[in-house]
Amino acid sequence: MDIISLPVEYDHNKIDGRYRLVVIASQRAKELAVGAKQKIQTKATKITTIALEEAINNTLEFLTGKEARKAKEEARKFDYRRLLEERKKAVIGEDLTELEKDLKVYLHEKEVMDKRALEELFTEKQEKGVEE
Repeated sequence: MDIISLPVEYDHNKIDGRYRLVVIASQRAKELAVGAKQKIQTKATKITTIALEEAINNTLEFLTGKEARKAKEEARKFDYRRLLEERKKAVIGEDLTELEKDLKVYLHEKEVMDKRALEELFTEKQEKGVEE
C-alpha cells in the first residue's frame, strides 16, 4: 500500500498554501463520497487520498482571490426554493405517475365526501331547529 509522501509536493504557482490544498482536497473528497468519478488512475482506495492526489496533480479546477469571493456571493444568491418551484411547474405539465393519479382521485373523493357530510350536518341542525 502506497502512502502519499510527507511533506506533500505540489505546484506552488497554482496552489498558494497547504491550507488551500487541504480545502480543495476536502471538497473533492465530499464529491467523491457522493459518487463522482475519479479524474486520475491511482492505487489508492480511500477517498481522501484520491482527492489529495487529484489536487496535487492539478486535475481539479478551483478559484482563488476575487474570483472565489464573487463566486461565493453568487452561490449565496442562488435560490433553491425558486429552482424547486420551477421544477415542479415543469413536472406538472408532464404525465403523472399512476400513484399520483390515484392520490388525486382519492383526495377528490375525500373532498366530495367531506362536503356531503358537512351539508348533511348543517341540514340536520336546521331541521332540528325548525322542529323545536
